[in-house]
Amino acid sequence: MAFNFICRVLPALILLSLLSCRVQAQLLTTGFYARTCPNLQSIVSSAMAKTVANEPRMGASILRLFFHDCFVNGCDASVLLDDTPTFTGEKNAFPNQKSIRGFEVIDTIKSLVEASCNATVSCADILALAAREGVVQLGGPSWPVALGRRDSITASQAAANNHLPSPGSSLSTLISAFAAKNLSPRDMTALSGAHTIGQARCATFRSRIYSDNNINPIFAALRRLNCPSSGGDDNLAPLELQSPNLFGINYYQNLVGGGGLLHSDQELFNNGAQDSLVRQYSLNPVLFFNDFAAAMVKMGAISPLTGNNGQIRLNCRKVN
Repeated sequence: MAFNFICRVLPALILLSLLSCRVQAQLLTTGFYARTCPNLQSIVSSAMAKTVANEPRMGASILRLFFHDCFVNGCDASVLLDDTPTFTGEKNAFPNQKSIRGFEVIDTIKSLVEASCNATVSCADILALAAREGVVQLGGPSWPVALGRRDSITASQAAANNHLPSPGSSLSTLISAFAAKNLSPRDMTALSGAHTIGQARCATFRSRIYSDNNINPIFAALRRLNCPSSGGDDNLAPLELQSPNLFGINYYQNLVGGGGLLHSDQELFNNGAQDSLVRQYSLNPVLFFNDFAAAMVKMGAISPLTGNNGQIRLNCRKVN
């Protein structure tokens, strides 16, 4: 009942955030393709529903892909570009190696969209819509996605290495990294709730379960079963143990109990400035859903290419 209520009231609750988005990126609007590609949203929604039904983890993967795109020179689909002999993209940047996935899903959706409205919709907009639909399919909130982004014709591995916070980040580092993108500590704490779904590699949380002191010992022992002190780097563990395929507040409840999988997760609840908000989210799914949705609107407005900047790629993996 509460979740249905959230879905009904979210558009009104985050209207101000959407208006702010349109100010920052003047040509972005939810109705951008209303005439040129009226079936766009239904195409993306249907494709993501099938994808997540087949592999629930992919909802988290596409959301992560969108985050890794937006945090590196804006939401411009630069993360989707393949390396070539003469071009170095972002896919092999350190934070992205063996981490980001879901490129084939975006390729499939792009093909479906191209069949309906050729050379019209950017890969950046498809990724933004797919990220939302993945969250919705896993029981999370919806939000209005402003559209009109264009695709970059370049990428920056150096920016990916420098701008994406690591799983070992401190709270101050996290706050600074998000502030650089005009996202507040509250936005950061809400967006971190994306870790209520998905999985992480042993290499990203090994130091957490073997070295950190602020960890629930039972939880640490459980995670060590599948993540040895050496080797097994690619072994996976759910970021949120109880319901890794359901978008909810268990992530924050785990933090309160010392059960954050990543060091950067537990930094949100470690006698610091975000403790109070984490407690609130752990008890109030409506508050978390509202804040997450509003923060996603803001993140989706980071430095988009519009107007005559960039291009509409025909293949998301390469420039035209």
